Formats: sequence, structure tokens, C-alpha cells
Amino acid sequence: ICIRYRSKPIKFLIFLLSSQFFTEYCWIDWIFNRLLAMQFSQFADYHTHTPLCRHAEGNPVDYAKRAIEIGLDEIGFSDHSPMNNDGFDEWRMLKSEFPSYLQSIKDAQKELPNIPIKLGLEVDYFEDGHEWIEELSQMADYDYLIGSVHYIAPGFDIDNPKWIGRWSGIAEVEDIWESYWRIYTSCIKSGFFDILAHPDLPKKFGHRPSGSLKRFYDPAIEAAKEADVCIEINTAGWRKDCNEQYPEKEFLEMMLEAEIPISINSDAHSPIDVGMDFEKAAKLAYEIGYNKTVRFNKRQRTEIPFSI
Repeated sequence: ICIRYRSKPIKFLIFLLSSQFFTEYCWIDWIFNRLLAMQFSQFADYHTHTPLCRHAEGNPVDYAKRAIEIGLDEIGFSDHSPMNNDGFDEWRMLKSEFPSYLQSIKDAQKELPNIPIKLGLEVDYFEDGHEWIEELSQMADYDYLIGSVHYIAPGFDIDNPKWIGRWSGIAEVEDIWESYWRIYTSCIKSGFFDILAHPDLPKKFGHRPSGSLKRFYDPAIEAAKEADVCIEINTAGWRKDCNEQYPEKEFLEMMLEAEIPISINSDAHSPIDVGMDFEKAAKLAYEIGYNKTVRFNKRQRTEIPFSI
């Protein structure tokens, strides 16, 4: 049997792997788990959720245990931020639950001291919501804040399946993409965030405008370069209708040219999602030309080399 790890063959004799010693004492599982751990040890997963968002399962301890199991170097939590007034939508923690969120991260850090567990928050960006975002940013001693755009108009969160009927024609798709990228670029320029989430989210259900999409990408790339902000490769796209990472390859190539740093994240909503498709994302990034990822501590960014 020949296994390739970082382009180097690792050979195991078939008779040894199938021997009574290996099968009885689970050495095959042990070997493959160690290889998996080596593969993941260069990365951190900073985009994960908790049950407080009402569409995720498993507590932070479960996510962190999964991170240890697959060999991640760090894990961070970034559940959907509360709004100043409860009842805004049905997929985020209540304002009154924010202390419980913080405590759940502290509990995980205490129970699992052998892996760095970082505190973050995924904050929905609204152009008229700067005052609340500023207040949120002072409510805890974060390691990082992730900025994201889901709403392009009151009550219209574009990735929500219940609004799929609004993507009814070419004009609607063009208008949605135009509105989204205008707000996303404002999100980048705001300076509130350390990481920007799933850039081309409007493609989630497979809808893309015709023609070159650089007309949407260029302003965001320019803003990200000027703001010196990190943009994630979000592997959840491979689990959606678009069946592609966020952002697409062309956007990643533009990021590399502009020297915008990357963070590879899973957007995990269950423990099994942690680190999912990291191999695929890292390989894509490396082939494009990236050889560094990032770490955050108390909102200070450092770069970490990686290889495939």
C-alpha cells in the first residue's frame, strides 16, 4: 500500500498491515489518524458556531475535541452576533445569551488546555449599524472578529432558502449581486473586522450574473488591500448548492496578486464539520501560490507558513 503525504510516498507492506498484530490492536487506525493529524497541524479553524445560533449542534467542547482528533493547531469560535434588539431574525443568539456564549468558550478552554481555543464573533455588517458593531467590539476581549454580509435589504438575508423565489430572473440576480458587493466592500472599508467571511455568498444557490464577475470583485479587492484585512477560504461552499469554496478561484487569484492574507475555515455548524475539506482548500490555495495562513491572538495577526 502506498500513501502519499505532502507529495512523498509512505510505503506500508500489505502483509504487515493485514497481520493479526495490526488488526487486533487497531494500528491501522492509529497510523491513518497520525497522518491526518500531521496534515492538519499547520492550520486553525476560526469560523465555527454553537447551538446559540439556533441552527448548529454540539457545544464548544465537542468542536474542540474534534479539532484535537484531526490535529488542528487551533480552533476558534465565531457564532452569529446578537443584535441590539432581540427578534431581528431566528438564526442568532439573543443579546441576553451573550454572557452564556462567553462562558461556553471559557469552559472549553478550561476543559481542554492542550489546544488554543480562541474567542471570536461573526458580526453581521449593516451600513447603518456602525454604532452597535462598535459596542459589540467592546463587549469582550476577542481574539478576532469576522465580518459578514447576509442582508442586502430589510428582511432579505440572501442565503436563506425561504427567499429562493426572489432569484427569479437575470435582472434579479444582477441586482442582488450588485447590492451585495456594494455592502461587502463597505464592510471591508469599515475597519471593524480582522477576517472577512464567505465573499461570494450570493452564489450559494448557484446563481451568478452573466459575463465577467471582476466588476464586482475589483472594488472589494482594492478595499481589502488598503484595509490590510484577511479574507477566508470558507469550505462550507462545497456543502451547498454551488458546490464550490467561497470565494471562487478567480477571486483567490486576485487576492494573491494584492497580497491579501488567507484563513482557511469550515463555517462548522456541527463538530463533524470542523476542518472539513481543509485538504482541498489548502491544495487549491497552494497551487494558486499561497504558502502562508494566519493566526490571531487578542486581535493581533501573525502569518504561519504552510506546505502541501
